[in-house]
Amino acid sequence: MSLTIKVLLAEDQSMVREALAALLGLEDDIEVVAQVARGDEVLAAAREHDVDVALLDIEMPGATGIEAAALLHTELPTVKLVILTTFGRPGYLRSAMESGADAFLVKDAPAAQLAKAIRKVLAGERVIDPTLAAAALAEGANPLTDREREVLRAAEDGSTNAELAAALHLSQGTVRNYLSTAIQKLAVRNRAEAARLAREKGWL
Repeated sequence: MSLTIKVLLAEDQSMVREALAALLGLEDDIEVVAQVARGDEVLAAAREHDVDVALLDIEMPGATGIEAAALLHTELPTVKLVILTTFGRPGYLRSAMESGADAFLVKDAPAAQLAKAIRKVLAGERVIDPTLAAAALAEGANPLTDREREVLRAAEDGSTNAELAAALHLSQGTVRNYLSTAIQKLAVRNRAEAARLAREKGWL
């Protein structure tokens, strides 16, 4: 690894991305060598620029930052992964850690804290926003199975059971069972409330 830390910045909002790049560029030992606006462009950019650290937003087109982190963790395991998000949701933190992330920070953290986190993950440390860590512990694990999450996510647009069954290649009865179980687990009245609550907690 070179003395300069090579960083990939993945963020779909150009103003935020450029501001982060400018702030990190003020650090003597950090250089933003690549910027992408889509989650599905992360792996190719990381390979091309031989980056040390990938700084990933969660909400991006193409793939989420968590999905991009999981792919990088598998394909380029030496790259350190920092999730940076506006959404301080406990479920996102848990998902990020499971995907192999080394750090999880909210975007309103000071720039100096971000630079420090980048150095720490390169030294082998894990950096987690303390408020989020406490919330994640209090919240507990995501109660939904992968299939329940998939069906609930697909149901967010108001699709009927028949439409969901066709889109997910399941029977209508199976779709109904998944939705019913998710509603029961989340202790809500209907699928719309279930999807909203799961989304708020970062479980979808």
